[in-house]
Amino acid sequence: MPILETDTMEKKFTGLHIALPESRQLDVLANLFEKRGATLLRCPLVSILDSPNTHTIETWLKAFIASPPDLFIVLTGEGINRLAGFAERAGILEAWSAALVGVHILARGPKPNRALKLLKLQANELAVEPTTDGIIKSLENKNLSRLTINVQLYGEDPNEKLQNYLKSREVSYEIIAPYIYASDIDTEKVVVLIEALANKNIDMICFTSKAQYLRLELVAKQCGLSDLLKTGLLHTKIVAIGPVVAEQITANGYKIATMPEEKYFMKPMVVAIEKLLLGS
Repeated sequence: MPILETDTMEKKFTGLHIALPESRQLDVLANLFEKRGATLLRCPLVSILDSPNTHTIETWLKAFIASPPDLFIVLTGEGINRLAGFAERAGILEAWSAALVGVHILARGPKPNRALKLLKLQANELAVEPTTDGIIKSLENKNLSRLTINVQLYGEDPNEKLQNYLKSREVSYEIIAPYIYASDIDTEKVVVLIEALANKNIDMICFTSKAQYLRLELVAKQCGLSDLLKTGLLHTKIVAIGPVVAEQITANGYKIATMPEEKYFMKPMVVAIEKLLLGS
């Protein structure tokens, strides 16, 4: 009889105070830490919502079905899930899924591919690295001159680097942004997190999206607490779920203590923390 993980789980994180800015799967992530003995500060910083531009999304879906692009660049699993939701509500999910079969899909990483599998599809190609640079490297040796290209954006981020690259290749492309980020908890509670970081009451903070970090920075700036946040983050172990988040944080001068090596999901992130603690 297999032994359940909860039966053998060591309290490897006992004594650690960890801040979790996650929103959508906060309870799932919190459970992974709590059963390892961590003390948590739950501080969901952003919510992910459907784009309010329903007509725009449905028009794009119908055009995709009527005339599928040659190449579909998918940046996030959330984007695929949201597009599928729009398609289902419009009664065209089956038609959109069928149209995707004939399209070359370039996915940024494993999360978009996992979302595609829910539609019984898979990416034709994964980027050489799960970043915008990885997408660009994957496109460099392709002849794009006569291709029609669609790009699913990361939230509302215009991804100027990718768009500028496509423009430099003089290709025809269309973007679609099926979801947006919105503030979650009140600003006052974000201030509590900033103060806890600055007062060294938090040992580790785990970011699962760059939108979380950006909101933390925004609230700090709006409340005149940027220096306080900087002090806190410089004294706190920062964990990133993947390279997109890590790039945003390191670009602002902070060090990433650890992140998963390959699979950029919650459980591998926890495993990476376990390895970090073993080496400390």
